[in-house]
Amino acid sequence: MKKDLLALGFIILAIALILSGTKFQTVDEYYLTHIDDITADSKTVTISIRCETIRDNWNNLVPELQSDEFVPQDGVILPETTYVLREGDTAFDIIDRAVRYNKIQMEYQGANLNSYGSVYIQGIHYLYEFSCGPLSGWMYRVNGVFPNYGCSKYELKNGDKIEWVYTCDLGRDVGCVWMGGEWNGQ
Repeated sequence: MKKDLLALGFIILAIALILSGTKFQTVDEYYLTHIDDITADSKTVTISIRCETIRDNWNNLVPELQSDEFVPQDGVILPETTYVLREGDTAFDIIDRAVRYNKIQMEYQGANLNSYGSVYIQGIHYLYEFSCGPLSGWMYRVNGVFPNYGCSKYELKNGDKIEWVYTCDLGRDVGCVWMGGEWNGQ
């Protein structure tokens, strides 16, 4: 009887030790919050998130966001950072991993919830569409070009440079001419 109680005590102690120091995650959660080690053979991409245009349009920003907490002085929310490119990664996959790993708030609408069939980024770092005027919101460019389709449809390749930028003027202030009325459809 004493041996049974002693064995039961060890089992309970072992379970308590395991539970107290173990963080349970699904496989997806683990890979979304853990960055792959970059090796010499790794395919990589870089990503940055910036909102310096808001500083030039400060009076249009909703008052509750007028703080360095939401809009850093230099406009940089995430400096250019390199991530391992996994097979089939899209621009959305990289920003999703980057914000989770760096604990940056992001909200998006799933591809199945809009007519474009692609994920739509609604807000990053609490800065949302229309937070800084009626023509404001997040845009992305890859290698200096603004793709004319959703970020979850843009499959990346080795060496791509992804930039998420906040526009206050429908893209004109960040160099996107197709959103500024000059786009000719090509």
